[in-house]
Amino acid sequence: MKTILKNISYLATMDNSMSELTDAYIVIDNNIITAVGSGEAPKGDREFDMSGRVVLPGFVNTHHHLYQSLFRNVPAVSSAKLFDWLVYLYELWKNIDNEAVYVSAAVGIYEMMSTGVTTTTDMLYLHPKGKERFIDSEIEAAMRCGVRFHPTRGSMSLSKKDGGLPPDSVVQTEEKIIEDSIRLIEKYHDKDKYAMVRIALAPCSPFSVTEESMIKTLELAEKYDVLLHTHLAETKDEEEYCLETKGLRPVDYMEKIGWLNPRVWFAHLVWLSDEDIKKLADNDCGMAHCPTSNMRLGSGIAPVKEMKEAGIRIGLAVDGSASNDTGNMLHEIRNAMLLQRVSKGADALTPRDVLYMGTMGGAKVLRMDDYIGSIEPGKAADIIAFDLNVLSLAGGLADPIGAIVMCDPGKADFVMINGKVRIENGKINDTELPELIRKQNEISHRLLNQS
Repeated sequence: MKTILKNISYLATMDNSMSELTDAYIVIDNNIITAVGSGEAPKGDREFDMSGRVVLPGFVNTHHHLYQSLFRNVPAVSSAKLFDWLVYLYELWKNIDNEAVYVSAAVGIYEMMSTGVTTTTDMLYLHPKGKERFIDSEIEAAMRCGVRFHPTRGSMSLSKKDGGLPPDSVVQTEEKIIEDSIRLIEKYHDKDKYAMVRIALAPCSPFSVTEESMIKTLELAEKYDVLLHTHLAETKDEEEYCLETKGLRPVDYMEKIGWLNPRVWFAHLVWLSDEDIKKLADNDCGMAHCPTSNMRLGSGIAPVKEMKEAGIRIGLAVDGSASNDTGNMLHEIRNAMLLQRVSKGADALTPRDVLYMGTMGGAKVLRMDDYIGSIEPGKAADIIAFDLNVLSLAGGLADPIGAIVMCDPGKADFVMINGKVRIENGKINDTELPELIRKQNEISHRLLNQS
């Protein structure tokens, strides 16, 4: 089927030249973009009029914990720092089940999609004793929603009794972690171009995983040629923990165990030295920048400007909804810019810098930039549009593309993923969405009140 997006008022391609077109069109054959241009559009089997809209590549979210959308705005930890926040919530999280994982994943994905996310990863590191196949449940939810999904098989193996942070009830043995990681890779990982599902491996953090687990997971990733992900250098407490237990700062610890390499991307990277930044750049590591979560937990301000100047691959992320507490990618894009300006000046990052991080930057972090992240021939048809004729943009259209960051575009008016329309006229194409919301609130209430 040939699909035409025509009369595009403003098109930001995010290609290598950062090309921007007016009165533009996009030609799509099935799920692949085959032509981009300006002026009169060719005819198609299906046509969408994009007049009065800004069109962009779909946003790429590079770090999440989807199950945490069940645990937003918990009063007991709404003003807690990371370690205290985790210790409290572990006791609530240990009661989740497959239904909770499925429903929360669908809700979290649709929330992100409504602000333009077409590709997301997820780190599901919570696997309570007696519960299995949580990753399968969230993949099932992702397939239902139609998002391009790159989940990670998260893990925790270092419990409180062994010097870690999580309780025994939510950690697993190294043997079980490796066994299930192999199962998931062999069942779901699609290495081909235009893949809708890929698997990465993600030991949770230096304070919840043994060194042996980190090394075995690295070896497994190399064997199967998949990516690696973990939290790193998020807080000052983590740095002190690593110095006390490893005798090394977080980035140096990663270097020691072989985790500074091109298949790795780290979430947060807030507490870095100049030498850390150089090591990350020299080893082609990627970064998932989570500005809202870093502010919410009081973790600090990541040196994104310096990392960008060093050539590090940088993507943006909403992080888990218990530490954000939304899944709004537009907030992350705007906050990424504003947070750098707080300490680095008004020219630290521009609107287009952060739009690039939210699109092509994220695609490069997930090593999917050969087929997503920009609008150009040969790329997958992951395309979003924002209506310019809304109250919050009135008077802000001197630069319509910049207005997506500088102003408030609200929700995405149109979302296409792999050639399929998932949001049209601002409405998610799922008639059961109200029931999903009802079920999410029901499960959340039960988990928050379960003793």
